[in-house]
Amino acid sequence: MSEKDLDSSMNLYQEKTYPKGYIKQLQWDMAIGLQQVDNLTPSKYLKQISEKNILGELTIEEVEQSLKEYYTTKEQKKDINHNELECDFVSMRIVELLDQDNFELSVNYLKYIHKYLFQDVYEFVVEFRKIDFSKHEKILNNDSVAYGDSKTLTESLEYDIGLEKEKNYKDMSIIEVIKNITDFTSNIWQVHPFREGNTRTTAVFIYKYLANLKFNQKISLYKKQSSYFRNALVRSNYFNNYLNIKEDKSYLIKFYENLLLGKNNNLHAEDLIVKELF
Repeated sequence: MSEKDLDSSMNLYQEKTYPKGYIKQLQWDMAIGLQQVDNLTPSKYLKQISEKNILGELTIEEVEQSLKEYYTTKEQKKDINHNELECDFVSMRIVELLDQDNFELSVNYLKYIHKYLFQDVYEFVVEFRKIDFSKHEKILNNDSVAYGDSKTLTESLEYDIGLEKEKNYKDMSIIEVIKNITDFTSNIWQVHPFREGNTRTTAVFIYKYLANLKFNQKISLYKKQSSYFRNALVRSNYFNNYLNIKEDKSYLIKFYENLLLGKNNNLHAEDLIVKELF
């Protein structure tokens, strides 16, 4: 075969095409997948109407209306599964937010996301917690991360976001980008400003931030790896001076390498277990 036979310069570029509803399917996969962080699963009804939204048979506004009517009927029958209700409405709100072309790197926008996601579920949306708390973590043998001081939540977030605003991602290599995004995500999550829904709010906030910076994201990763994402956040913030255990962000870096670089790092839940605690 001659060199001329191997010359592809005259071939036309083929436009990459996706099946109908491909982007919408990814959005629903991310939205429902993120509910794994609180062990929530959707109702059969949400699966039905989300499929119609993916196929273009229902608008997201019609999905919202259908959900409200469905749960009004369930409430009248005193037959509500509150875990399914939370999963259904928060998933739907995430899909709505992913379609919104807006973002602001600010504490107020973080509050906006929390209010938007949980407006149908909690009465205390937007409000920062007034108490300090801990949470038993399985990977820590029921120990807890040290979360932000309830008296300085706003100041802590403003400090982290202030540092972030000074960064210029256009001048960074992708490796530097991943390190910086890992640090920022970890810091925001550690503050844990809300009583509930911190991981889901952080995930959507960072997704919108990266989209605003024009980074491509493999958001299908959230379909099956949301629990890994949360545990990687736990691992990135946990330390135990007595046992000489340091914060370890390597697991969160692997997640972001898969998300932003399309790598295939093995994200195994058992790798996140802090064996020294068992």
